[in-house]
Amino acid sequence: MVKIRLTRMGSKRNPHYRIVVADSRKKRSADYIEQLGTYDPRDTTAEPLKLDTERAAHWLSVGAQPTDTVVRLFEQQGVEIGSVEAKRRDAFQKRSAAAGA
Repeated sequence: MVKIRLTRMGSKRNPHYRIVVADSRKKRSADYIEQLGTYDPRDTTAEPLKLDTERAAHWLSVGAQPTDTVVRLFEQQGVEIGSVEAKRRDAFQKRSAAAGA
């Protein structure tokens, strides 16, 4: 199965992540198929979340499964997720409905 997930970069106590498409059987920081973007959770850069939304939509359309964190990041960027089998997808929908109400 192909997953869209985060791979950790950066030094100790300074996390930076790459949003990558990888085989689910590989380790977290192993080789990946394609890099879709970067994420800086500490907001130390001018643009903390960079994402190629067209490629992300492509990988979702061919069946790649995003992790829960990646689903949240995609929602921030406005990527159409559709039917995703993430573990806590319902929790994300409830939170976004509560934020909109």
